[in-house]
Amino acid sequence: MKQLTKAEEEVMQILWDLGEANVAAMLEVMPEPKPAYNTVSTIVRILETKEFVGFKKQGRGHIYFPLVKKSEYSSASMSKMVNDYFNGSFKSMVSFFVKKKEMSASELESILKEINKDD
Repeated sequence: MKQLTKAEEEVMQILWDLGEANVAAMLEVMPEPKPAYNTVSTIVRILETKEFVGFKKQGRGHIYFPLVKKSEYSSASMSKMVNDYFNGSFKSMVSFFVKKKEMSASELESILKEINKDD
């Protein structure tokens, strides 16, 4: 799966949240400072090319919707990060965050309970 730029991910997050929207509706929910309409429109067209976004015509405009599920992209992104930075080892990744004090023992226990619940 292709990786997205930060700007592309921001647009995708909006589309995942809204389900479908035109560029004006996306701009409404973007944080300040809002990008220009043409900037968002260009990003959406790039996302179409990358096959992340589809559209349907509505009047003279387009309504855009995600073609890739958020969970699919998250999974692919996490796998890439683990492969690129932790030699493919989730254990190394978790260990890294625990050592950096960005994850407490109770959070780790909670994660283990969540994992075991799905078995």
